[in-house]
Amino acid sequence: MEKAMIRMRMSAHDAHYGGNLVDGARMLGLFGDVATELLIRLDGDEGLFVAYDKVEFKAPVFAGDYIEAYGEIVSVGNTSRKMKFEARKVIQARPDINDSACDVLEEPIVVCVAEGTCVVPKDKKRK
Repeated sequence: MEKAMIRMRMSAHDAHYGGNLVDGARMLGLFGDVATELLIRLDGDEGLFVAYDKVEFKAPVFAGDYIEAYGEIVSVGNTSRKMKFEARKVIQARPDINDSACDVLEEPIVVCVAEGTCVVPKDKKRK
């Protein structure tokens, strides 16, 4: 099945809570972008995100962290596409050392996993 990945650095603008903690909803926004790419690749249209069936936040994300968001289509219906997502921290900000210190992680940290359903209306499909 089709797969996609994006990498983003979380900025101070993404931080919503004390200690530069990023709101978990930011991961869902990344998953939405990955889902859009998957739908474009499969159907030639952005489609619509209908529902999340599961969302689990596994580890905190902070401003300065680099996140890779992965997604894949796991089943295709007439107009629906079931997808699985995983967000991994691959570079970690280290404000305990200094304001601009970061570590490349040897092993990525899974910060969020999710499953959801998107649809592409029949009249919008181009492939």
